[in-house]
Order: sequence, then C-alpha cells, then structure tokens
Amino acid sequence: MSLSKQLYLIISLIFFMIFTGNFIISVKNTKEYLETESISKAQDTATTLGFNLKTLISNKNNPEIETTINAVSNSGFYKEIRLEDALFTIKESDLVKASKDLETSIWEVSNIEIDPKIGILETLTQSDDFMQELITLNGATPNDDNKNITPSEDIYTFIPNSKSSGKISLEVKFTATNQEGKVINTSAVLNLDKILVQVNRDIKFDSVPQWFINLIPIDLSEQYTEISDGWRTSAVLFVSANPGEAYNKLYSQVKSSIFYSIIAFVISILILYFFVQYLLKPLKSLENSAKAIAQGNFTKIDKKSNTTEIIALSNAFNDMSTKIKATIDRLNTNIENMSKKLSSDELTTLAIRQTFETDMKQLFIDKSKGYILSIKIANLGDFAKSHTSNEVNNFIKEFANILESTKLEDNKKTFAYRFFGSEFAIIAKDFTNEDIKKFAKILKDKFEKLGEKFAKKDVAHIGAAIFNPFSTTAQILQSANQAYEKATIIGQNEIFISEENELVKDMESWREFVNDTIENSNFTVKYIGNFTKCDKDEIIMQEAFTSIKDKDNNDIPIGTFVSIAEKYEKVVDFDKKVIEKVIDYILINDTQYDIAINLSLESINNTAFIAWIKQKLIENKNIVSKLVFSVTAYAVAKDIEKFKFFAEEIQSLGAKVIIKRYEIKFISLNDIKELNLDYLRLAREYTNDVCIDISKQSFIESIAEISNLLNIKVLAENVQKDEDFKYIKNLNLFAASR
Repeated sequence: MSLSKQLYLIISLIFFMIFTGNFIISVKNTKEYLETESISKAQDTATTLGFNLKTLISNKNNPEIETTINAVSNSGFYKEIRLEDALFTIKESDLVKASKDLETSIWEVSNIEIDPKIGILETLTQSDDFMQELITLNGATPNDDNKNITPSEDIYTFIPNSKSSGKISLEVKFTATNQEGKVINTSAVLNLDKILVQVNRDIKFDSVPQWFINLIPIDLSEQYTEISDGWRTSAVLFVSANPGEAYNKLYSQVKSSIFYSIIAFVISILILYFFVQYLLKPLKSLENSAKAIAQGNFTKIDKKSNTTEIIALSNAFNDMSTKIKATIDRLNTNIENMSKKLSSDELTTLAIRQTFETDMKQLFIDKSKGYILSIKIANLGDFAKSHTSNEVNNFIKEFANILESTKLEDNKKTFAYRFFGSEFAIIAKDFTNEDIKKFAKILKDKFEKLGEKFAKKDVAHIGAAIFNPFSTTAQILQSANQAYEKATIIGQNEIFISEENELVKDMESWREFVNDTIENSNFTVKYIGNFTKCDKDEIIMQEAFTSIKDKDNNDIPIGTFVSIAEKYEKVVDFDKKVIEKVIDYILINDTQYDIAINLSLESINNTAFIAWIKQKLIENKNIVSKLVFSVTAYAVAKDIEKFKFFAEEIQSLGAKVIIKRYEIKFISLNDIKELNLDYLRLAREYTNDVCIDISKQSFIESIAEISNLLNIKVLAENVQKDEDFKYIKNLNLFAASR
C-alpha cells in the first residue's frame, strides 16, 4: 500500500473514530433524554387519568370508563392504555354452578382452596344458619319463628397475583354439603378476565425505517396507578408511551449528524489529497525504482527533491540497486557457466548423460516420435595404447563433431551426447524409418573417412531403437544397446535399426488395467525421502510415492502408468485419488511435517481439477499447511503462466508448492523469482560427488545465495554418499534427503 493511501487511511480512521465516538454519545444521550421524557409523561397521564376514573370505578362495566380512556389514547402519544381489574367477587352459587359434580340443589360450601401462586381468596360476607337458608329457599310461609330469617350466601373476594395478566383460569377446590348431609369434595373452574379496557396503537411511524427501529431499541417501561374504591384497590391503570415520536426525533437528529459529518469528511479528504500529492510527489520516482528493482531492473533515481530525508532515501536506493544488480549478475553468470560446465563433456563439449535423461523426460512429456541411437567407438582402448593422448583426444573430438554436425536436409533435429569413454548417444527427434536409414548412411560414410584419416577401419557401431512414449528411458536404452550388439555382428561401422514398438501389455489390456487401478484405488502410497534440515536433525518433508503392481505382483513403472493414464485422459482422476489418500494419511497419523504430492502437467492445467483441489483444501483447512504440491521443472517449463496461476490459487488457501528436479536449462532464475515458490528441489545430478566437484559446489552455493534473496527454501534430493551428505549440510541449503 502506498504512503499516500496509508495517510488517507489513517486520517479516515481517526476521523471515523472521532465521529463514531461523538455520534454514539450523542445518540445515547438523546435516546436517554427521550426515554426519560416519554416515561415521565406516561406516568403523569396515568396519575391524572386514574384520578378521573376513580369516581366511575364503583361500576366497572360503566361505558363511560372506556370513553374516557379512548379520548386520552387518541392523542397518539401512547402505545397502550390498559385498565385491569384488581379484585373479583365470587358467590357460593357461582361455585356450585361451575362444578360438574353437583346437581341443582341447595349446597353449603366450605373448605375453599386455590393455588396461592394465582392469588388470594378472601371471605367478604358470612351466611346465616344453613337451615335458615333452606327454609327461605324452599319458599316456606313466614311465621313468628322464621319471619326474620332471610336467605343469604357467602361472598368471596379474589385478588389475583399482580404478575398475572389478561384472562385467568381459576380452579377452586371446596367441600359441598346439602340438606341431607351428603358431602362431596369437588372443584370449579372460573374463567376471569382481568382486562376491563385495553387500547393499543402501532409504534411504527412512516418517516422512520424499520431497520432503524430494530437497530436502536427505545425501552419505555410501562407506568401504572392504582384506583381505589373505598379502602381497597379496585383496579390498576397501566399506561405505555408510544416510542414512535421518540424514534422520529432521534432519526431526524441521526440523519442530520451523518449528513454534516460526510460533508466535513469529504472536505477534509480533498484538502488532505492536495497536501499529500504535493508532499509525496518526489517519492513517485522512488516507487517506480522500487518496482523496477522488484522486477529485476536495477535502475537509478535521477529526480531529486529539496527534502533532506527523501534525498537520503534516493541515495540509499541507488546504492542498494547497484549492489543487488552486481550480486545477482555475478551469481547468474556463475550459475550459467557452472550449469554449462556441469551439463557438457569437458573434452567434446557434447551434452552428458544427465542432460540426455532430462531431454528424454521432455520427450515423454511431449509424447514425441523418433529414434534413440546408442553409439560406441570400437576398441578405443586398443587405439589409445598405440597412439598418444593428443591423437586419441583429437580422434574423439572429430568423432563427436561428426555426431553433432550431421543433419538431414529437412533440418529435423538431432541431439548428441557423450555418456563416458567410448559411449555416445543421439536423440533423433521426429525421425521416420526412412529418415533414420538415410541418417545412418551419412554417419557410416563419415565414420569411414574418419577411419582413413586415423588408420582405424572399424570406427564405431550404431544401434537404433524407436522411441516408445509408454516405456522408460532405461528400457529404450536397453533396446538401443541390443540393436548395437546386432550391429557389431553385421560388420564394420554398421548400424542396426530396431523396429520393435510393443508394450509389455497390449494397449487394450493397459487401458483396462489403468481404469481398474484408478477407479478402485488399487495402489498404495508410500512416504519416502526424509528431508531433514541442514542445521539440525529435524524432518521437514516426505514425498508421497505411488506404488502400483500388476496381477503377478510385479512393480509397474510409475512413468509408464502415468503416460498411459494421460493417453486415456485418466491422469487427473489418478491425481485426485492420490491426494485423497495423502489427506487421510495425515489426518490418521497426525503428521507433523510436510508431505509432497507429485502432480501431472495435465492436472495443473485443468481448471476443474483446480476447483476440486481448492474445495478439498477448504474441507481440510486444519492440515492444509502440511500439503506441498510438487511439479517437475520440465513440466513447469511447458507453461510457466499456468503453473503460476495454479500456485497462486493453492497458496491463497495455505498450501505450498515445490518445483522438483530443477535444472537451469528448463527455467531461468529470472522466471523462478516470479513464481513465488515455497521450495526448490535440485536435480540429484547436481549433488552426486559434490564433495569432490568444485563446479557443483560453486553452482549449489550460487543457487542457495539467490534463493535466499528470493526467500525460497532449496532442497537437495537423494544424496547417495555420506561424504556428499556431510558436505551438503555445510552449504547454505535448507534441507536434504538421503
């Protein structure tokens, strides 16, 4: 983020903090004031209205009560006005009628009980003698003995619990006794309604949005006053203020505050913008210089400033740029020179066997066609015994020159290699059978001329085998060597061309085998190559290696299997199965180090596969940091941009990427620095005999220095000898494996 953006951001944050604090305090104070005002007004209304209703409460069914309450409620200031009955009168006859166990008759009620949680039941009037009531109710003729006896019944007062509201279902348990002395324990359920009058209004105003009401709750507690009829509270009047008016005032204030704050913020940012542009204008050249250095262009800053700090910073940038450029140029030159030296024969300048194997891998990836030629100088040892070292060296140089310079007229490519001593090889790319015969004839003629020059009739024999994209380098070389043996039988300087192009299994069998293996996961994943830190004995990574066996329990070369899986478009499914097995392994074993998973070029170029693997990483986010996705250098070189996209997608979710078998001939260091790698694994040929090979030592040290500048961890794989491993641990590499 640029400095100007940081200034804009910090000023904005400060402004936002100040505004937010003031805004929250203002809204809070206004809200509390409006709540207090509304509650006070509601209490005053309850007191006044209760006083007015006191004269009417003796008759709770008086319609003038509701008229008075409606008149006050129509002002709109109140959400609810509710008049609740505070006591109920219950007669004995009410209980008898409500009981389902009593027949119509004269019953005396006693032992009355109710649930004390509901309320209190009190006796208001005691009845006369039961017999007096019986005489009166039976319509007996008054006489001197009974004329003063009047029938009466007990009346009870029920005072409900203050917490109860609305309708009350009151269960009364009692004992009933009739004139015949029959006693029944029974109960009666009375449905009582506390609410005498209730008027409600909607709290939402059209001018206030619902989200604002939900965001800022205004709590207006319900106010009440008690209305007495004589010495006892007869009813309770509840008044709840309508918060709509408070919301309307609060919303208006919030809108005004935000509006003026936005105007003040915009004006402040505009003033800040012009000031920052003036202040930071000299830093633009520094920014461009920094971007150029990051891209590998080590430019110098020409534009100066009158600000002392910026002048000092410009000088520091120029000094840093010069030093970094010199360091990287020196390291790049060393690496390129060492790479050429390590990949070519010192005497003939032909590529060595390491390069041959690398180029063969490229042919497998490209699924190219052509021939592999195995060439050996005949009886070189005997020739050396009868000639001087210079003569032998000159002979080998001219022989190598023939292999390198011989081309067909249609410019089809050939690549010559010297393995060691008298053994050579040629890759004849895109050659047909007619091409290889013509090429062999040219070589034979040149060999014979060379033999005449050095008095050596039998110069060399050539064995040629057709390139099989579903085989291995070792198998193809073996076929070429077998053809070479046949050439030696034919005669001097002869060539034998093998036309054998068959797989161990026919292609239909291969197809069934590959499909069955992938669909049923008929393979095992082994974990090999313990990469340990060079500075301490700690495992940081293992490599997931897929082991596949045929029906006879023989190992299937993984390269052959992958090639055929690619042919039948099953390699992406195969990579998915391997990833799932590795994830399960990490989860089950709680692995504490990284696991490298090899991926094919087709998989990293497949957008559906990338989407699938991202979903897998999301599902297993707890272990995603232990997954390292590995791609060979020669596969990455096919399409660096697609690999870069794949790496960015994977790294965004916390996984890591590694390029294995790295050789500078495939990917330059300028390209490496743009890939944002986590690990870089050197080809094993760079570390073989490193303890005695000064060129390899210089090469590895230079790679390590540049990788440290690029923040990439360099690994050495499959170090065979103890002496090499000890030497590697002393170099500036991150880790190595045996």
